[in-house]
Amino acid sequence: MPRSWEIKKGIERVPHRALLYATGIPKSEMDKPFIGVATSFTDIIPGHIGMRDLERFIEKGVHSGGGYPFFFGLPGICDGIAMGHSGMQYSLPSRELIADMVETIMQAHKLDGLVLLTNCDKITPGMLMGALRVNVPTIVVTAGPMLSGRMRGRRLSLVNDTFEAVGKYKKGLISDRDLEELELCACPGAGSCQGMYTANTMACLTEAMGMSLPRCATALAASAEKKRIAFASGRRVVELVKKGIAPSRIVTAESIENAIVVDLALGGSTNTCLHLPAIAHEAGLRVGLDSFDRLSRTTPHIADMLPGGAHYLEDLHWAGGIPAVMKRLKGLLADRATVSGQRVHEIADAAEVLDEEVIRPVERPYHKEGGIAVLTGNIAPGGAVVKQSAVSPKMMRFKGAARVYDSEEKAMKAIMGGSIKPGDVVVIRYEGPKGGPGMREMLSPTSAIAGMGLSDSVALITDGRFSGGTRGPCIGHISPEAMEGGPIAAIRDGDIISIDIPGRKIDIRLGAAELEARLARWKRPAPKVSRGWLARYSATVSSAAAGAIMERE
Repeated sequence: MPRSWEIKKGIERVPHRALLYATGIPKSEMDKPFIGVATSFTDIIPGHIGMRDLERFIEKGVHSGGGYPFFFGLPGICDGIAMGHSGMQYSLPSRELIADMVETIMQAHKLDGLVLLTNCDKITPGMLMGALRVNVPTIVVTAGPMLSGRMRGRRLSLVNDTFEAVGKYKKGLISDRDLEELELCACPGAGSCQGMYTANTMACLTEAMGMSLPRCATALAASAEKKRIAFASGRRVVELVKKGIAPSRIVTAESIENAIVVDLALGGSTNTCLHLPAIAHEAGLRVGLDSFDRLSRTTPHIADMLPGGAHYLEDLHWAGGIPAVMKRLKGLLADRATVSGQRVHEIADAAEVLDEEVIRPVERPYHKEGGIAVLTGNIAPGGAVVKQSAVSPKMMRFKGAARVYDSEEKAMKAIMGGSIKPGDVVVIRYEGPKGGPGMREMLSPTSAIAGMGLSDSVALITDGRFSGGTRGPCIGHISPEAMEGGPIAAIRDGDIISIDIPGRKIDIRLGAAELEARLARWKRPAPKVSRGWLARYSATVSSAAAGAIMERE
């Protein structure tokens, strides 16, 4: 029996049908599958401003497939606009709100199928988490990456050319005119930021795990190809409903490992170490940091993408997109079902690699290991994460003196004030899921360090997290976090910190007895937020090592 019969069949549903007819639905459409279309359209996020067109094409596709669509809205936060101030505290928590809202609307109205129209950092994983809870036939349409910017004959991206410009300007490397021109040229229009930052990484991994149609992840925003994919997705979701193919058939342990392998090959955002475990959790699966590190040792890094590399998402698309990446990686990928009706190996076999430098053969990778490494040691007994593909060879092993700050703002003031010198290790703590609260991204300080030319002489470690746009020796997700009394809370100015990325180690040069004594004297500080949603989030959120999920009693 279709789910929607609960709201439209039987004598006791007379009032329900009356309300449905009030929406304008024709009587002839009442027996068709009811499809929910969750859209995160908003005027304030560049990655979402083009969704109105895609909504139309999804609607056409659903009607063409024999379904009837109902649209509902979900919130979105632009991490770039929220960056560097208290607004970023709400970014990661918004993932949980989005998941809850998908669950709420779909369960309250008993819709038969679901299209997720999404883009950007926490919105895509949040929607997937909600869809897995509901477990009705679902397909994801990511709205697509932005074209690269242009300025005086060179291409631009948001992160590398505006966030890092702040540090360059402070050091006198660029002028007022340069800065103003960059602001106007870096982001030419609709779409998610142009590199392999978190938004585009999650779009690529959604396709890799089989929840989007082939080429959806990289098809550019506002392109005719993206509109066709939106139409095809709307039509296809009705077929999924008729065949009873729910996300639990697609999102399995093997398909999530496929996503991790593609992530590592692309040098994707470290935020996937939060999102994939959280998605797996909603599917009743366990994925931990150990999965990323295990697969990283056997997965070559074959795509040199921004921020650490040279290529933009548009380059990856014209090189063949995710199907071409999967063609290269076929021997490392499980042959799982996808929402398209094709299996992973079928998609890989049909793909063509159109640029040998953008998507290199596995025998000639940019790096022998994948993009992410997981470090442990007496600073991070629960693990820490670094995008090793964006670290220069000379900084893969580093030892320096700690410069300790209890908030991003204090660290940023020191960096911009010229207090950080070569050989320092900047320590930013009390920015974890509980301590932040919300585990803010540290893109402003990492970009300032890079812009000031210090990324080959200064490291940064934090119990917070990083934007997908971060590059250099920046180690985040240190667990347990300071607010939980983790060892990072015991670090003092001048302590020597040793980082060994190839050896997967991060340690403070301190005897065990001294470290224990410091922690014994530690007292939990008062929470930064004591009321509202963030206070509730802080009280229930898990460690970053577990995906920063909301723990249930």
